[in-house]
Amino acid sequence: MQRLFALLCAAQAFAPLGLAQLANVQDPRDIVRRSVQRDYLNFERLKDYTYTQRNEERTFDKQGHLQKTETETYDVLILGGHDYEKLTARNDKPLSEKDARKEQQKMDDEIARRERESALDKAQLEKQRRERRKFLDEVPDAFNFQLLGVEQVSGKPAWMISAEPKPGYQPKQRLAKVIEKLRGKIWIDQADYQWVKVEADATGAISFGFGLLKIEPGAALRFEQTRVNDEVWLPASATIKASAREAFFKHIRTEVDMRFQTYRKFQADSQFVPLPAD
Repeated sequence: MQRLFALLCAAQAFAPLGLAQLANVQDPRDIVRRSVQRDYLNFERLKDYTYTQRNEERTFDKQGHLQKTETETYDVLILGGHDYEKLTARNDKPLSEKDARKEQQKMDDEIARRERESALDKAQLEKQRRERRKFLDEVPDAFNFQLLGVEQVSGKPAWMISAEPKPGYQPKQRLAKVIEKLRGKIWIDQADYQWVKVEADATGAISFGFGLLKIEPGAALRFEQTRVNDEVWLPASATIKASAREAFFKHIRTEVDMRFQTYRKFQADSQFVPLPAD
């Protein structure tokens, strides 16, 4: 799940700016445009980092009763110049010896496959990676923005900007068709022009996988970033609360929490060597 927008939280306390103060700050669209440009640098530098990702999914019945909670933890590694997710734990317990061997074998096979990639293959993969982010370039034009005030986030002042879908906007990128159905708020760090927090809700149905999964209106999304090594802003957490219909008949109510931790800078001379067979 990539960079998402901000949901207006009625209970969120903030210190609004007076009209005179608002007149002295930048246009909110320009703030957002600059932040999207800065985000591209984060996107490029993310390739230099490995990290741990923990996903927790809670599933509810139609009455809102919790049915089950499942977690998966991954080490996100850099293999052959692009990321790879290696499953390391389920429900906060290490994998069984059998499952750990399977995951290691999967990674070994992937290492071998990536070592066989040609320069053309790698260039195409990088092009696809950049294309997946390109829809964010449409954000400044796809929404109407309003500067609501300034709020302290992690001890630093951040602009708080509302984002409403612009009526009649025609998305250019396929993924931009998703963001045009979101409205909410964005907090942008005043010093770095970086997105520190995003909250959003879905104003319409959002379909995935050729329409087999449809997220219903009202889905809530939250996204936060943190500064790493005083050089880059990277994801810290993401939360999705949604009702959905799977394959048009099975109703699902779910909450997903994602946590991104232990960022470590990947060394170019590091190597992942397949383990010898038993």
